Amino acid sequence: MAKTKTAFFCQNCGTQFPKWIGQCSSCKEWNTIVEEVVQKEDKKSWKTNKTAKQANKPLRVSEITQEKELRLDTLDQEFNRVLGGGLVPGSLTLLGGEPGIGKSTLLLQIALKLPYKILYVSGEESQRQIKMRADRIQPNSENCYILTETKTQNIFQQISTIEPDLVVIDSIQTLHTDYIESAAGSISQIRESTAELIKFAKESHTPVILVGHITKDGTIAGPKILEHMVDTVLQFEGDRNYVYRILRSLKNRFGSTAELGIYEMQGSGLREVNNPSEVLISKNEEDLSGTAIAATVEGMRPLLIEIQALVSTAVYGTPQRSATGFNAKRLNMLLAVLEKRAGFKLGAKDVFLNITGGISVDDPAIDLAVMGAILSSNSDIAIEKGVCFAAEVGLAGEIRPVQRVDQRILEAEKLGFSTIFISKNNKIGLKKTGIQVRKVSKIEDVVAHLFG
Repeated sequence: MAKTKTAFFCQNCGTQFPKWIGQCSSCKEWNTIVEEVVQKEDKKSWKTNKTAKQANKPLRVSEITQEKELRLDTLDQEFNRVLGGGLVPGSLTLLGGEPGIGKSTLLLQIALKLPYKILYVSGEESQRQIKMRADRIQPNSENCYILTETKTQNIFQQISTIEPDLVVIDSIQTLHTDYIESAAGSISQIRESTAELIKFAKESHTPVILVGHITKDGTIAGPKILEHMVDTVLQFEGDRNYVYRILRSLKNRFGSTAELGIYEMQGSGLREVNNPSEVLISKNEEDLSGTAIAATVEGMRPLLIEIQALVSTAVYGTPQRSATGFNAKRLNMLLAVLEKRAGFKLGAKDVFLNITGGISVDDPAIDLAVMGAILSSNSDIAIEKGVCFAAEVGLAGEIRPVQRVDQRILEAEKLGFSTIFISKNNKIGLKKTGIQVRKVSKIEDVVAHLFG
């Protein structure tokens, strides 16, 4: 009998060690190293009657034939956009998100809509629970099969019987295989179960979608294991107190990682938001100080977002700086530029910044809108309606150009804005626009235009 082999793994990041240590040298967490069995039995293929696969031969680059990549249409525009056009046959997609954010609802909704044969495997809910949700989303579906199972060998038996076109696993942390003697959800089980699913997906050219759990710090559990093994990593995020959910791509071997999908949570499931700019901008008719509209770009999609700022005298000694949906360090930098270059004394004032809709934006093109909202709140003068901004601000107070300014201008014009502030150095390819384009070079010019 073969000697049982064990290794030590960090339960937080998945790093392997030859012996036990108190602190993980990779993620610096304490008491996360555990011993797990790594000795495996001789494994059979995912399909027991499958003949041995012939070994691949090396080919010259010139000998490799390139065919057009066929994708599986999910009938969901937002999901397709984030994936890069649809599911690639034989790919593994990992969907992560906080508990209760709507991961299972999103995947079940897609599975019920598709005309293909779908196998939805759940290790967390019973068939009756899933049936209740399915009746609420889309009552009649003849192509979706529900299986409640956690053992990978039993799952592959059902796959051989049904031969689905798409497999959904909810979730990978609940699966376990007989080839590893450790608890479900451990690093060894996650790695071995995912490896078996990868082998199945590549051999059968069947796309597989996995649901992953989230750790306390908001990352996918076992990130070093899962994220490197799969082809695509999607993050489903949003505040549970808001009705809007955002789907982001963190890794994509078949497309861009800059795309964004937006959904609205309703009683009948998740509704695709095709024009998020109208959602992210409030319809308040009153002139309110401390608000500004920024034109940003996420992937190929231009968005207009509303930025709110509140500037007040600090009650306590140290002024507070708080930013929601925006980098707090960049906020401090912009405040220092306003004080040094524009002469505004904000060092003794509290500054609170919020991007409405519960989304996070890291586009530097919203710098000028952030400054506009802060100055509007500081002077208690509202920015005129129909004005938006698309420019980066440098440390010298100069207004810097941003990419794809034409798309930002067209989106602002489509939503009825009358004026947009951009950098003087930005080159515009549009010959004729119905929106006034104001080119500015310094932050002082913007202050003169907005507040006289």
